[in-house]
Amino acid sequence: MQYQLLGRSGVRASRIALGTALLGLAPSGPDAEKLVHAAIDHGINVFDCANTYGNRPAFDRPGLPPASERRYAEEVLGEALRGRRDDVLVCTKVGEPVGDGVNDGGLTIPGQVNTGGGLSRFHIMREVDRSLTRLGTDHIDIYHLHHPDPDTPILETLDTLDSLVQQGKIRYVGLSDHLGWQMTQAVMVADSHSLPRPILNQIHYNMISRGPEVEVVPAASELGVSLTCFSPLAGGALAGAEVLDRSHAGMKRFGVPFAFTDTQRRVAVELSGLARRWGVAPAHLAMQWLWSRPGVATAIIGPESVDELDSAVEAFGVTLDAEQFAELDSVGRVDIDPW
Repeated sequence: MQYQLLGRSGVRASRIALGTALLGLAPSGPDAEKLVHAAIDHGINVFDCANTYGNRPAFDRPGLPPASERRYAEEVLGEALRGRRDDVLVCTKVGEPVGDGVNDGGLTIPGQVNTGGGLSRFHIMREVDRSLTRLGTDHIDIYHLHHPDPDTPILETLDTLDSLVQQGKIRYVGLSDHLGWQMTQAVMVADSHSLPRPILNQIHYNMISRGPEVEVVPAASELGVSLTCFSPLAGGALAGAEVLDRSHAGMKRFGVPFAFTDTQRRVAVELSGLARRWGVAPAHLAMQWLWSRPGVATAIIGPESVDELDSAVEAFGVTLDAEQFAELDSVGRVDIDPW
C-alpha cells in the first residue's frame, strides 16, 4: 500500500479508501465484515462513510432487502472495525436529509425532500452524536461537510466543528462536493478565525469527469488541501468497455440519468484500447491516472467483494513511463472554457 499526506495535518492516508455507501447491502452480513478486514490487511486505513449510507432507498436493488429492512452503513462499519478501530481513519459526513423535519438536512435527493440547512449548529450537534453511537466509537477521525449549505454561514458551521474538536468528538474537518470558491472560502474563514482548517475536499473526479481541473484542483494545490476522489472508475465505465451495456439498478452509477453518455463511451473504448496494447487492466490505468493528478491523495473505491478489492489493489503494481502517462491523459482530456 502507498500513503499520502492529507493537507497540512501530518496524517497519512492510504491511496485507496474503502467506500461504504452500499455496506450492508452489497456486501451484507459476514461478507461485509470480511471486506472491511481484508481492506485493513491490504494496508487500507481510510474508511469513507456518511450518516445517510446503507439504507438509502435510492440504493435499492431487485431481489435484495429494501431500505426499510437495512441498517445504517455506519452501524455495519462500526461492528466490522471492533478490535481494529485504532488502526484506521474513520470518516463520516453530515448534511444530507435524515428525515422530514424542517431541520433534518439540506439537499435534494431523488425520492427525498429538501428539508433545510444541514450544516447548522442544531443539525450537526445532533447528528454527530448519532453517528458516534452507530459507529460504536468515541471519536470521528475526519468529519466531512457532505455538501455546501446555502442557508448556514460557513463561519457558523466551522465554529460548531471547532467545538466538536475541543470536545474530542472529531479530529479533523473535511469537505465534500465543494466548488473552488466554496473550498477557498472555508479555508480562509477557518484561518482568519483560528478555527479547524479543512484538510481535504472529496470530489467527483476521474478520466471522464474532469471539470474539477478548472478551479477545484488548482485551488486545492494553492491552499494545501488534499483531494479524495469518489467514482474513480466513473460508475464502472472505466473498468472496461464491455461494462457499458450491463444492466444496473439503483444509484450504482454517479448521476442521473443513469445511461452512459457518448463522451463516457468514447473514453471507455479508447481506454480499453490502451489497456489491450499495454497488457494492463483498464481499471488499473484509470487508477494510475487519478493518482498522478496534482493534489489527489486517495481514490475511494466501492468493491462488493474481497475479490474485487484484491483486483483494485493490484493497480499499485502497474508502472507507466512519462510517454504512457501523456497518452493516457490525452484520452479523457476535454477543453473546458472557464469563462
